[in-house]
Amino acid sequence: MTAPKEKPQPEAIDAFDLSKLRLSQEFLETAGAKKILTTVPVRRPNKQDFVRVHPDAKFRAPFAVIELKDDRERYLITPDIAAAFPAEFVTEMLYTAINRQRVVFLWPVRLPASDGRVNPWHSSAQQAAELAMECWIRVISNTSLGAYEIMKRLPKCPTRNGRNIRSMICCGSASVIGSSTVSTTPCSSGCAAND
Repeated sequence: MTAPKEKPQPEAIDAFDLSKLRLSQEFLETAGAKKILTTVPVRRPNKQDFVRVHPDAKFRAPFAVIELKDDRERYLITPDIAAAFPAEFVTEMLYTAINRQRVVFLWPVRLPASDGRVNPWHSSAQQAAELAMECWIRVISNTSLGAYEIMKRLPKCPTRNGRNIRSMICCGSASVIGSSTVSTTPCSSGCAAND
């Protein structure tokens, strides 16, 4: 006769051990959930946000826009209506952008007027949007300058020795300043000098 096989007992869960109850950071992805894009605001980037602009031309286009400043609303108008009321609209390029919190928005950037005058606010916003196609940037208004300042996010550059790293500056090459060593290592994260 053979002895009956004992069924393995399930491991008892300690109700006070939070590590056994904690969900992983990727729980929503592993649970089969997918975020559905239902709202896309039209706005300039917040001054605290790092943003990127989609580099594909399909994700940007110029539009005729009537802006109601008192109501803080803008309306796209058809080209035939724009032709009938040329003094009532402005031309804006709408860029598809995203911030670090993964919020997608349309970034309106006013294009130069038909008379050829260039506004520094508009041209600096245009430069920022074009740079945001390549890297993460912040856009900060500077009234003393009369234009937007563009802050480029510096990539994290790896080091070879990795000893006592307190700070890292990346501009073409990484200068690593530690408590006892100073070394220079090439940056493999794609940053380039004078970008």
